[in-house]
Amino acid sequence: QVQLLESGGGLVQPGGSLTLSCAGTGRIFSFYVMGWYRQAPGKERELVADISSSGSTYYATSVKGRFTISRDNGKNSVYLQMISLKPEEADVYSCNARLNSANANYWGQGTQVTVST
Repeated sequence: QVQLLESGGGLVQPGGSLTLSCAGTGRIFSFYVMGWYRQAPGKERELVADISSSGSTYYATSVKGRFTISRDNGKNSVYLQMISLKPEEADVYSCNARLNSANANYWGQGTQVTVST
């Protein structure tokens, strides 16, 4: 029902910034809770941030104050603005769409963020 495609990943210097984008399909995109997750090699996938249909946001403690999640329902898109990136945040970042009332949970393929000199 929902297909997600991430973009915006790449190489950035420590302390630099990136903005990730997730474009989705689906007539009812605006109803989904949208989230960004990341997973480093050998680590569990962790929730970085999410945003509800009403605009409520959640941020992992480690990124609070540096990352901003937003959505544009007219473009069926969600964004993650990341500033002051740290080397340990070099992960694959994946977009997630969740609709609990329908037990629906969708994932994008992920986009690689590399934080290195």
